[in-house]
Amino acid sequence: MKQKMTIADLKRYKEEGKIFTEIVCYDYMMATLVEESKTEAILVGDSLANVVDGLATTLPVTMDTMIYHIQSVVKAAPNTLIIGDMPFGSYNISTEKAVENATRLMKEGGCDCVKLEGGLEIVEQVAAIVKAGIPVVGHIGVMPQTANSTGGFKVRGATKESADQLLEEALALEKAGVCCLCLECMPSVVAKKITESISVPTLGAGAGPYCDGQELNIYDMTGMFSAYKPKYVKRYSDLHGEITSILDTFHDECADGTFPSPENSYNNQVEGY
Repeated sequence: MKQKMTIADLKRYKEEGKIFTEIVCYDYMMATLVEESKTEAILVGDSLANVVDGLATTLPVTMDTMIYHIQSVVKAAPNTLIIGDMPFGSYNISTEKAVENATRLMKEGGCDCVKLEGGLEIVEQVAAIVKAGIPVVGHIGVMPQTANSTGGFKVRGATKESADQLLEEALALEKAGVCCLCLECMPSVVAKKITESISVPTLGAGAGPYCDGQELNIYDMTGMFSAYKPKYVKRYSDLHGEITSILDTFHDECADGTFPSPENSYNNQVEGY
């Protein structure tokens, strides 16, 4: 049985140059697999809107939805660090609302820390949540919750000006008290600069090899979710194809009478039948 990573371990990993991994998943069954692996952390992300619910964006996700999924993952993975995503509208309305909703994720969901998307505009909320005793993971670069207003899903930091802005945001979030910072979809050199400039660990999601940790979605990396594939995703399997093949085989065996066989039937002798 693996030993659960703590918030203090995150910083220790960075100091020792030890890479950690985080898997995005949303349900009990998948979380049990992550729990049995060497993976240190799980993000219960609001991307469940796309993967589980088939929605076009993450914006409709509610606090109640996040709490439900976090609870399921926490049950399945007691020895894995669980990060709960704060959905759109749960922290950008006011500092008080941000603290209230972060507290709900911790108390009702049972996660170990929360994650917020944003840079300079959410520094006040991050500081208030941290002051309330709740560990916060930051998130800059491509931010799905506000992608429509920030240029869509394309690489951030591709110019000197925008790269400098990302670094400024990273430094501000570090000062506000984040325990880790997710860097999504940015040039490797920019992520490297940020990683070297802050004392808290960085977590790369399409940010190259120089981050302190790496993140992938379990549905993407196993090939289960095939609607689209970001450039930074590596598919280690094609479970979509394998499961579809299994279902077709089941259908064919039922149609030709191969299934259920005697081995799959209860063959008890019943008097009078």
